[in-house]
Amino acid sequence: MNQTPEEKVVFLEEVLGARYPNPKSELHYDTPFQLLIATILAAQSTDKQVNIITRELFRVAPDAESMSRMEPGEITNLVRSINYFNNKAKNILEVSRILVKEYQGRVPETREALESLPGVGRKTANVVLANAFGQAVMAVDTHVHRVSNRIGLVASKSPEQTETALMKIIPEAWVTKFHHYLLLHGRYTCKAKKPECQLCPVSTICDYPAKT
Repeated sequence: MNQTPEEKVVFLEEVLGARYPNPKSELHYDTPFQLLIATILAAQSTDKQVNIITRELFRVAPDAESMSRMEPGEITNLVRSINYFNNKAKNILEVSRILVKEYQGRVPETREALESLPGVGRKTANVVLANAFGQAVMAVDTHVHRVSNRIGLVASKSPEQTETALMKIIPEAWVTKFHHYLLLHGRYTCKAKKPECQLCPVSTICDYPAKT
């Protein structure tokens, strides 16, 4: 029997909720500022690699004030092993300076303000709003986009469309943890090139035509 997207959401909450109880970001951070910086670094990179870099970066500069006083070359050297390190280092320094100048060193709690910062797009803003401030927003990365379409929760061509569609079918109280469910499922089971369909606990409701 074909299930509606809303029915699939209920099933996923039960099954993936059991697999990933109390899900949270795999990025290491202690403050909203550190989450913001880690998420900027995470673009086109793995959380594992980001955590290696931020261990030393946050030891040297744990907040916007200390980060804003660093020399560009200092930050570059600390993040050199990450993809696009030059641009990310430049953005991190500029973000820190803006936060100190305009927000007393605090991370703003609105999407508009966050997206005005260098290197911060909608996905990064949503990650910060959801994980640092508990707002019911859906951050859509490649994993969330892929898994949502494969399972049949949405039929969308862009992350923005996926976000809009998911927000219509997921209860507000579940939104933040559903981001983690879908991300973790995509990272460890429903992989891009070789999905492990034979091990998937939600294959019975999945619409992916190539599943085995």
